[in-house]
Amino acid sequence: MPRTGREPLARELPDTATTRRRACAGLGLVVAMLGLPFAVGALVRSGTMLGLLTGPLAFLLFVELCTERGSTRCSSARLTARTLTGMRSVDLSRITSVRLQTTFAYGTVHRVLLVRDAHGVRLGITSTSGRRTLRRALERQSRAVRRSPPRVSRAARACLGSERPGQLAVHTVLVFLAQVGLVCAYVVVLVEIGGIG
Repeated sequence: MPRTGREPLARELPDTATTRRRACAGLGLVVAMLGLPFAVGALVRSGTMLGLLTGPLAFLLFVELCTERGSTRCSSARLTARTLTGMRSVDLSRITSVRLQTTFAYGTVHRVLLVRDAHGVRLGITSTSGRRTLRRALERQSRAVRRSPPRVSRAARACLGSERPGQLAVHTVLVFLAQVGLVCAYVVVLVEIGGIG
């Protein structure tokens, strides 16, 4: 029996429930890493040092859980990529939301477009081809009469090139300030629990 080009992809892709289960397991790991220093700090006074190590690791892991790795398979119906939690495939005809996640590392800004479909699958898009495919899918979906348009944040629209460029700069500054504030609050709480000072 001749094989079609779609068979290997169908075998690689997990169903939606498996994808969500893997994502929840990854998120559970992030929450455990953030909460571990507080549990250890209550028992032993060494929670502060542990928290200074696990806090940044948990934040980095949270950002990378659903971000595409390697090449992304783009079609008019689906966007498929490998992530830290396995293969994920987003239904481009049923996008419910798109938002921009911005992080900072080594003096550079990293932007990931987080796409969620009606099945609850999330995929972080960073590649140029993925962004181009997403932009076309959003245009098609907004023209569809019988469906409600997806919720797309202003920052995501600016990153896709359909909003004023100044909006992206405002988003970047606000996210930077929020991240600095959260890191400071996390360290203060750790120091208070650890009894340093």
